[in-house]
Amino acid sequence: MTDWLQPAEWQALALSLRVSFWSTLLSLPLGVLVAYALARWQFRGKQLLNGLVHLPLILPPVVTGYLLLLTFGRRGLLGAWLEDAFGLVLAFRWTGAALAAAIMAFPLLVRALRLAIEAVDPKLEDAAATLGASRFWVFATVTLPLILPGLIAGAVLAFAKAMGEFGATITFVSNIPGQTQTLPSAIYTFLQVPGGESSALRLVVVSVVVAMSALLVSELLARRAARRVAGA
Repeated sequence: MTDWLQPAEWQALALSLRVSFWSTLLSLPLGVLVAYALARWQFRGKQLLNGLVHLPLILPPVVTGYLLLLTFGRRGLLGAWLEDAFGLVLAFRWTGAALAAAIMAFPLLVRALRLAIEAVDPKLEDAAATLGASRFWVFATVTLPLILPGLIAGAVLAFAKAMGEFGATITFVSNIPGQTQTLPSAIYTFLQVPGGESSALRLVVVSVVVAMSALLVSELLARRAARRVAGA
């Protein structure tokens, strides 16, 4: 594939995979916690939390990107503090692209996990709790193995969404070749210049191949996890 793709195209692919991987990986712990809270807990503000989680699906991606710029930009509410305290800059960096992709993919991850948790019989968790297991141990030994297929499905959905994220990413981190130019941004750029259609077409093919491969792998892993749960 490195011979088939031009250096700029390969950079866009590598950056997209990097951004999607880290955005998905770092979203999982929070996604599991939020999904579990929405599925199992009753508390004030639950509907507000649910609305905030799904807000990126409703808002135009450019609005989400602009809000990220206001919040995490170098002069933003949190961006200035992160730079002063930790030297961490998100705006116009690949790390910012990962943050934007994670926020846009987060609703899909939470939705899949919430459905999986709601499908688990609470009586199984209650039985483990009556035997003296802590809430964390009940989740780790009972709930987590049962929701593993849903977790895999949610992670793949988040990864695929992150691979295709464009509006929020280009607004927050711009479209800098080799630094923040992901696959969608590169395709858009190539379509704006004469003679760039062939490069855009190659990246479209790569995007389809990566997405289909991720779906096939997730289906295989989910089936294995489901068989393991059924055998247990």
